[in-house]
Amino acid sequence: MSQSIRKIAFRLAKWGAALAVLGVLALAAAVFIAYQSLPSYEQLRTRTDLGQTIRVRAADDSILVSMGPSFGRWLAYDEIPLTMKEAMVAVEDRRFRSHPGVDPIGIARGMWVSIKAGDGPGGARGVSTITQQVARNIFLTPDRSLVRKMREGVIALALEQKFSKDQILELYLNRVYFGGGAYGIDAASNTFFGHPATEMTLGEATIIAGLVKAPSNYSPTADPEAARGRASVVLDSMVRYGFVSAQEAAEVDPAEINIQKPMGGNASRYFVDWALPQLDTLIRETSEAIDVYTTLDPKMQQWASEAVNAHAPAGAQGALVAIDRDGAVRAMIGGKDYVESIYNRAAVARRQPGSAFKLFVYLTALERGLRPDDVVMDEAVTIDGWTPRNANRTFLGPITLREAFARSVNTISAQIGQEMGFGTIAAMASRFGISDPIDTYPSMVLGTSEVRLLDMTRAYAAVARGGVSLPPYAITKVVTAEGRLLYSHQPAAPRVLVAPWVAADMIDLLQTGVRSGTGRAAYLGRPTAGKTGTTQSNRDGWFIGFSSGLTAGVWMGNDDNRPVRGLQGGTAPARAFRDFMSRAVAGRPVEPFETPGELPDWQLEPDEEAWMEGDPLLDPYGAPIEAEPLDPLAPLPGEGPPAVDEDWLDDVLRRDGPRPNPLERPAPPPAPPAPQPRARDNPEAVRVEPLVPPSGADQPQPRR
Repeated sequence: MSQSIRKIAFRLAKWGAALAVLGVLALAAAVFIAYQSLPSYEQLRTRTDLGQTIRVRAADDSILVSMGPSFGRWLAYDEIPLTMKEAMVAVEDRRFRSHPGVDPIGIARGMWVSIKAGDGPGGARGVSTITQQVARNIFLTPDRSLVRKMREGVIALALEQKFSKDQILELYLNRVYFGGGAYGIDAASNTFFGHPATEMTLGEATIIAGLVKAPSNYSPTADPEAARGRASVVLDSMVRYGFVSAQEAAEVDPAEINIQKPMGGNASRYFVDWALPQLDTLIRETSEAIDVYTTLDPKMQQWASEAVNAHAPAGAQGALVAIDRDGAVRAMIGGKDYVESIYNRAAVARRQPGSAFKLFVYLTALERGLRPDDVVMDEAVTIDGWTPRNANRTFLGPITLREAFARSVNTISAQIGQEMGFGTIAAMASRFGISDPIDTYPSMVLGTSEVRLLDMTRAYAAVARGGVSLPPYAITKVVTAEGRLLYSHQPAAPRVLVAPWVAADMIDLLQTGVRSGTGRAAYLGRPTAGKTGTTQSNRDGWFIGFSSGLTAGVWMGNDDNRPVRGLQGGTAPARAFRDFMSRAVAGRPVEPFETPGELPDWQLEPDEEAWMEGDPLLDPYGAPIEAEPLDPLAPLPGEGPPAVDEDWLDDVLRRDGPRPNPLERPAPPPAPPAPQPRARDNPEAVRVEPLVPPSGADQPQPRR
């Protein structure tokens, strides 16, 4: 029995040795083939195809930003500061001088870490040597497959056979990516510190060395504190492995390292950051240099930036989006200064819209048959224990729907929500492109659900076009450097969201809000429609409106949601809208709305949504009207007439039964009988007292 075991063991050892020899021979052959195919060192020095160049162009073909590799001066090995070489070896590959291109000890450790993390042995976390990184960056892709790791190892072994350690380290330090478009330590030093790499200090070297692991996470310009924290890790490694003494390290304070900020703000970068990720869905992945042509109007972008910075309260932030009649985004400001904060408050931030959300409340009421001239009752109302109050703390009694909207009367919005259904209003918001979930609590009618400025502006733009969908877009075409067309924008098929008469009545209300209501400061001296929004304790101020085919939305507030003294939708945001739009539409013909908008015979009482004394008030009747009336349903060039997508509306509205004709206004409902007092024990009841007209007078009865 023991003899049989010895025979089996001998055979296994023999076959194992044979397989090992075959493996070594195969590896040697692979390394030899790779060695023969490697370019010369001079060829590797002159390669610049280590990244894709992307030029983003504005609507006038001017270059907004050029993105891609930036190469500094090539530094010979002896020109590279010793501290830079030591810092990189300490943090990236401390056995660089002793291994043959791959590190067996590091591989074993990395495989164990990966197995414990559940990645399997193919993950081999954090074991790439400097030579392997050179192989991957120049010859391979960054995927994490086992096959790629094997090819990486073969090429690394070949590189070590063909070039010296000093040459490999020189190649690495002159070609590795450090973020910010900078390839090589000289480009990185100039980008982050404003001087050549030959003048680099120990502290600066630790920041540069720390970037290789995650250039975007530790970018000195985007997150200086993260970069300095990573530099401390590099410095500790240099002490641990004997590259610097503890005393030398103690003399370096990462907090005192001067990091150079980019010169000047670039407002267009908010738009570029929003637009470029869309390439993933528009074109196939390519490494070719490309030109991306966009919808951004440089003049409008500049005017938008000036308007936001001129009117946003001190210490607060501001954002602005402008959408043209075909959905083209002409301006996007995500904050006061891109250099100070890259956070895009126009496309990413979610904030409460306040009364600007009442667009959807009144669209729902109009679609259900209410008219701007219908009389409703402004009185105390309680819904499920919630009692809304008006900004001026008073009740006006019987008023028209138009006046209720212009005054931004909260109790009327609450009654509409109770009668029409809060879920119905939320569905209307979703129908118009609000992508974030909307709560269906009663207070939602006052704009308590958080939304994005871009979505809200898109919704108002759809109303401006007669209730037709208006998906915003940023990219018109993508072309390679050789002129090959990769993508060309095609207008989306228009989709009717509400019937034309609903949109026309809504524009009627929106005009009144600007001409005599809370948005007076936004009036442009030509037909203007829009709505203010102010949230509790003046945390957010909104104004969204349109004129002459252009829709603009403005938001202002603090990022941490702190109140802003004096901030109201009808003040700073409305003025910023006016300043921007008065310049943006100056060269466009005056376009009257389909409905002229009635002026109610009342004086607006000052409240949170009121215009302020001292604001310029333009004569709404003084603007010249010369152009032909604008047909809000007129097709765009190349489009057919918009059609109602009834199947889509059925799904959105959850409606059954015969479909109404969207082009025909429904007959007004019969006058309701005088309401009777309701039981006091019904918490959902809304008491509406019947109006008693003066003797001999015919007055309309209030409708709820």
